[in-house]
Amino acid sequence: MKKPKKKKTVNPEDGIKYTVCGEWFPESFPARRSLRWARGEEDPLTTEIRLFCSCERWAFNRLQEGRSREELKKEGQKIFGINSRFCDDAILKAGAIIESRRELLALEIEETGTKLARARKKLDRAEKDLAAAIKTGSPAKIEKAGRTVHGRKARVKRLKTKLDELKTHQNNGTIPTVVFGGRSLWKRICRGRATKEEWRSARQNRLYARGDETKGGNPNIKISYRSGEFALSVTVSHLSEQAGTDSRGRPVMTRAPRVTGKLWLPEKHRLKVWESLLSGAPYNVELIKGRDGRYRVHITFTVTAPEPVTSPNRGYLGMDTNPDGVALASVNYFGQPEPWPEGFEVPYPKALHKFAGEFQVTVQPNGFLYIKMPELAYSRGYRRTYLIGVLAKVVVDTAKAFDKPIALEDLDFGKDRLDTDRKFNRMAASFPFKKIIEAVMRRASREGVGVKPVRPAHT
Repeated sequence: MKKPKKKKTVNPEDGIKYTVCGEWFPESFPARRSLRWARGEEDPLTTEIRLFCSCERWAFNRLQEGRSREELKKEGQKIFGINSRFCDDAILKAGAIIESRRELLALEIEETGTKLARARKKLDRAEKDLAAAIKTGSPAKIEKAGRTVHGRKARVKRLKTKLDELKTHQNNGTIPTVVFGGRSLWKRICRGRATKEEWRSARQNRLYARGDETKGGNPNIKISYRSGEFALSVTVSHLSEQAGTDSRGRPVMTRAPRVTGKLWLPEKHRLKVWESLLSGAPYNVELIKGRDGRYRVHITFTVTAPEPVTSPNRGYLGMDTNPDGVALASVNYFGQPEPWPEGFEVPYPKALHKFAGEFQVTVQPNGFLYIKMPELAYSRGYRRTYLIGVLAKVVVDTAKAFDKPIALEDLDFGKDRLDTDRKFNRMAASFPFKKIIEAVMRRASREGVGVKPVRPAHT
């Protein structure tokens, strides 16, 4: 008798995670609803999403009590009515939240300690200024210095209280409170600035399913390709009913119905997704229901890392990041500037045609150039993310053309540094440095271009 194949789930360490964002348009729903699990007039898909999110929150609390995954998997199916895979996925999602929160706890303790030390130094300087103002006898200076000391003391007290709370969690092996749905939205609810419907929709808005290579990629949320179009079907597991028991006394369930509909994917990712489906590779799917009622889909594949196409023996392409663009420097193996070849030009991105001067390139003959995108300094949201993606493509394509790895500056704009003055804090908070670096690194990893972080003084 052959041994059953082990289930293979997506492991991020096996390759590069390739995520595609699309939109799903559900069309056909099961005709019946569950009298036990449904609430009001909600459709079966909404019921399934609500049960999954409830299971995730329940598993989050039970895991902190020390319960095991296998124990919760059996109990969760009875409480929430979803199948074993959805229940296990909810438990894994809850466990990932706990682990990430524990990792952030150590980082927050370090950052808060740094802020507290800096705040105490500022308090000492403020107290000296107050003593000097008292000696001069100027009422205006005394009042101003007194207000400064009062504010510094209040900040030191807040930071000390926060640090003590974080250390208490660390010593007790617990984590700070996690608010499913968002802390900012919860505060708005408490102040009466948001409705309960918004709160419920924020806590019951996503469904997640892991991939499985032995079951066609993903058994619960399946993607298919027919007649030139992609389709997605979601298993409505709470509508499955028990039809009997097997020889071991385990329940035998009927096949659960599915909600099916068309899946829209960006044109540039369609071929990649189609190839992954043909290969039978497992893929993770996260279905997110927005406030507008639309369903966004995040599909994650694990692809093999490409072979490196650059060599440090040819030198490096140094990149210096600025709020409105990047500066590039081509250097040889010894670190000396290398002139650009004759006729070298940075191609103008085809997608940028909003206004003149949207993409500016200043090329110096000694191996330096500056790419300026003025909108980066003040644009927001999706527009800034889009511009950063365009900029990353230009940088990586340039490095690939010269067969040189990219040398990135290793700057630190962590929260512990945002305690100097208002001007620096505002600049550092709006500086899209991290997004630019991450976009370049993602693009470079997909294209096989090497990346090396170096000290900022060397870029």
